[in-house]
Amino acid sequence: MDYKDTLLMPKTAFKMRGGLTTKEPEMQKRWEEMDLYNKKLELNKGNTPYVLHDGPPYANGALHVGHALNKIIKDFINRNKQMRGFYTPYVPGWDTHGLPIEQALTNKGVDRNSMTTAEFRDKCIEFADSQIDIQRDGFKRMGIDGIWDDPYLTYKPEFEAQQLRVLRDMVKKDLIYRGKKPVYWSPVSESSLAEAELEYKDKRSPSIFVSFKVVEGKDVLDEGVKLVIWTTTPWTLPANEGIAVHPDLNYVQFEYEGSEYVIVEDLLDNYLEAVEWDKDKVTRTKEVKGSALEYIKAQNPLFDKTSLVILGDYVTTDAGTGLVHTAPGHGDDDYIVGRKYGLEILSPVDDKGVFTSEAGKYEGLFYDDANKIITEDLKEAGALIKLNFYDHSYPHDWRTKTPVIFRATPQWFASIDKVRQDIIDELGGTKFQVEWNRDRMTNMIKNRGDWVISRQRVWGVPLPFFYAENGEEIVDVEVIDHVANLFEKYGSNIWFSKTAKELLPEGYTHPGSPNGEFTKEMDIMDVWFDSGSTHRGVLDYRDYLTYPADLYFEGSDQYRGWFNSSLITSVASRGISPYKELLSHGFVMDGEGRKMSKSIGNVIDPNKVMQQMGADILRLWVMSSDFQEDVRVSDDILKQVSEVYRKIRNTFRFLLGNVNDFDPNKDSVSYDNLEDVDKYMFNKFTKFANETLDRYEAYDYLSIYQALQNFINVDLSNFYLDYGKDILYIEKQDSHIRRSLQTVLYKVLTELTKLLAPVLVHTAEDIYDHTPHTEKESVHLTYMPEKGEVDLDLLDKWENAMDVRDDVYKALEVARSEKIIGKSLDAKVSLVLPEGITELGVGTKLNQLFIVSQADIVNELTDGVKYGNTTIKVEHAAGEKCNRCWNYVTDENLVAGKDDVCDRCRDVVDSL
Repeated sequence: MDYKDTLLMPKTAFKMRGGLTTKEPEMQKRWEEMDLYNKKLELNKGNTPYVLHDGPPYANGALHVGHALNKIIKDFINRNKQMRGFYTPYVPGWDTHGLPIEQALTNKGVDRNSMTTAEFRDKCIEFADSQIDIQRDGFKRMGIDGIWDDPYLTYKPEFEAQQLRVLRDMVKKDLIYRGKKPVYWSPVSESSLAEAELEYKDKRSPSIFVSFKVVEGKDVLDEGVKLVIWTTTPWTLPANEGIAVHPDLNYVQFEYEGSEYVIVEDLLDNYLEAVEWDKDKVTRTKEVKGSALEYIKAQNPLFDKTSLVILGDYVTTDAGTGLVHTAPGHGDDDYIVGRKYGLEILSPVDDKGVFTSEAGKYEGLFYDDANKIITEDLKEAGALIKLNFYDHSYPHDWRTKTPVIFRATPQWFASIDKVRQDIIDELGGTKFQVEWNRDRMTNMIKNRGDWVISRQRVWGVPLPFFYAENGEEIVDVEVIDHVANLFEKYGSNIWFSKTAKELLPEGYTHPGSPNGEFTKEMDIMDVWFDSGSTHRGVLDYRDYLTYPADLYFEGSDQYRGWFNSSLITSVASRGISPYKELLSHGFVMDGEGRKMSKSIGNVIDPNKVMQQMGADILRLWVMSSDFQEDVRVSDDILKQVSEVYRKIRNTFRFLLGNVNDFDPNKDSVSYDNLEDVDKYMFNKFTKFANETLDRYEAYDYLSIYQALQNFINVDLSNFYLDYGKDILYIEKQDSHIRRSLQTVLYKVLTELTKLLAPVLVHTAEDIYDHTPHTEKESVHLTYMPEKGEVDLDLLDKWENAMDVRDDVYKALEVARSEKIIGKSLDAKVSLVLPEGITELGVGTKLNQLFIVSQADIVNELTDGVKYGNTTIKVEHAAGEKCNRCWNYVTDENLVAGKDDVCDRCRDVVDSL
């Protein structure tokens, strides 16, 4: 008789190979046809909402693996919350304004000069829409759930109108003003920049020591004494108006080779070393407090004008000379102190970084080219003491990758000072996963200057301000409301197609315009004001969302970007933070920790990963990452992840195959009646599930990934499933011991599928489709398992047994290598338990626990070997081998040759 036909072997249509690259798109199409996402929302409608507000990626260029990390983690969070019963509408969005789209159109051959501004802006919309479609398809292919057919787009009329209303509320609080002060300026972009638009890269700069001769010493210094300044921006010297000293520092006058010089005393030795002067030739002639130098005048070595010595608390002795070249048109501290002393706010550089006529003989020179010429002129004038060059970190325009300058121009500003403490107070009530990030964000707000919100571009939201005939600025709440209503109805292109008079309310008058003529502001708003207004344009605008949001989650660079601008605009306009919790992720690097670069060839394209491996592999890689730090990805790392996926899939295949004849409604065994080993695995899994649920709430996906592998590889594959084969295949179909084991297998199968559903969205659905006796249309319409009680005493008892089992496995391995046995079922094991343990007390047959044919606990073994704490003897099992279960037994009929199977198997076979 062929006993194979009598074995209860696994049966399932769930394939060993995932075929993800073809199956995932088919599954997504099915979800779309069944309207799964809306069914999920409907399932929890009326429950507590949970809103993760999407930070908008820029609508330009293909998706990269950083996008994948960001959006997939958001999907983990939303899916977990949805499966915990929360109402979780997720509105994805895009940032659509700004210079990159203008540049992209220019690169595509669009001639901006051949069309009106409104026509060019229409082209920008077309381009943005094309990029959004590409990116949206990529995100959907990753299995990201969301309201993809109605995302928020910052160019949409309804959004732009809400953005103006944020500005209106800030105007009401007198937070918006126009002024001429130094701002970061990109000569390439020809626009002002916010701090969030900067990136720091190394730059080589000249470092010069320059002397200014005293012309009015105020009885403190003699005429002709040279004040020594140090600067790394020689090009700003034409704008010099003063020399700042610290009032409390000591300054020393000294003679060197016939000339008298003044620098701060604390830096004298450093200075002499830097300029390579002989210390022995220096003679000190006078000491004076910085405060005594105030209002002394010195000759500018380049121009026929003087520089005023002024006091500044910001002067330090970290470097230089303690006398600071002050150009109020080119520096923040310079500007503030310059205003105090009534200095001219001179910035003789135009939008392209070229010197104007105010720079005299340097007119027409590009600022950076002027460094060399100005240095040569200083040398010719006898004012250049020393020229060096050094490499240092310097701010660059993050879009054009070119250096920026600090330049005073008329701009629109949002005051931070007036709301700074309110913002900090709101941060105090915000939840942070990492407390250090709260301090980081707080310090950014503490140190942030007023926000320059105007940009000299056309592709953005116009600033709704007007000017009267006399040049007076019209910043009027009612006018802004009127323009916002126009934008909502017609879109912001109306600003460029209508005259100022047509944009103002009908019959509008102003004392500064006696003839009724007005002009409109042509600057647009900083794109960070666009994205920073999403709390109003999305959260507050859509009635199914909540304001504030439960969570903002983006890359760590957004603490000075979107997190920052959103917080400022929300507190400034509404008095509250837009988010209850902040969470961030690091950057994605290659396998060696290097930044990804096309030139290096280390870029990982998420679309290619999905084409070659599937989205679930990409999602599993995200799960395996410690995302709050910088994470790594490479082909080798993805291959390792795919091996983990294969193990997960094969484990589920085993589970599915061995519950194919199990009906939980009829065949389940109650907990109290489970076999001891099944109670152990029941509690082991419950503990794992409880911890997994907690880790989801803590966004600790790496720990879930590690614990999952341990549970599957150690607890299931290496023990429980291996142990269970003898019962699942051999015992009677409806025997208690088999149904007991299947009860736990079915629990592990169904609940582990749900636990993994937020991550392996396609695979979990595939498993659910092949799971017998499920009730829902999709695993994604089920809820997470409830937390259960764990019998810790039982787990402790079993851990002792598992330690003994590990020792037995070591002994079996030795016996196998010594050719005493082949397979473990060839073995008979005798063992003396560790000291202090009189019995294992697990109520399970030892031979089944150890997967051997025979096993006994004895009091003494004179010829045993100690493994760990257990003394063990392994010998070949006695009796004959059963042709059905392959166990060696001493059953009388088998030994006598009257039967070819053991008594257990004969009983099963005869019952068929």
